[in-house]
Amino acid sequence: MVESVAIAQPTFLPWAGWFDLADQVDLFIVLDDVALSKQSWQQRNRIRTPAGLTYATVPIRSAGRLGQRIIDTELADTVFVQKLIRTVAQNYARAANFDRYFPEFCAVLTRSAAAGKLCDLNCGLIDWLATELGVRTSRVRSSELGVSGKRGAYVAKLCERVGATRYLSPPGAEEYLLEDREEFDSRSIVVELQVYEHPIYQQCFEPFEPYASALDLLLNEGATAGEIMRSGRRSCRGLLGSANKRRENRDNVS
Repeated sequence: MVESVAIAQPTFLPWAGWFDLADQVDLFIVLDDVALSKQSWQQRNRIRTPAGLTYATVPIRSAGRLGQRIIDTELADTVFVQKLIRTVAQNYARAANFDRYFPEFCAVLTRSAAAGKLCDLNCGLIDWLATELGVRTSRVRSSELGVSGKRGAYVAKLCERVGATRYLSPPGAEEYLLEDREEFDSRSIVVELQVYEHPIYQQCFEPFEPYASALDLLLNEGATAGEIMRSGRRSCRGLLGSANKRRENRDNVS
């Protein structure tokens, strides 16, 4: 039975908080049928280097495809696969669990990229990382649910489609959730926001820098990575009043 749901776009090599969100619900809906934002987290993420965090980016076909959906986005090539493998090897060879996980990472990356689609690449890596982090939440793609709509209305309809009565959202969506709150209230769906404080763990280089891909956590901490991921979890919170009230408070502060 599905009571609680989280919904998020299929990020490329997501950070720990993405997996913590998925770990707290009965069903995770991968939002794959919305427009792709260029240079978004669906196309890139950060890894740790001696100089700090740097972006690993996936090349996509974008010319003449403004507004293309994530599910339709094609990889420009697969040359980046070997480049990323070399980059990870160069920066994580000293990681405590490099030898354990690196060969499988390479295999999953290569296999997932072979499909030629960004969503298949991201979902393949997400499946692998989720397994290694012990996140057992079932996942389904929004494109499989036969629902249409925009913004909060679409999210509320997705929740309704799977029978959920609780929606756990990333905190960055609070503004539009407040504006579209009636969509959830009319369907008796409780909306809560994830609260996550990034845990500190051992990295190859000092000082510690948060918000790298969860691959960084896995290669450094191995079998305890899932426990460390969950240590950043805090109690969820509800939406704060109305959208108009929130704007008034913001204007008074500025």
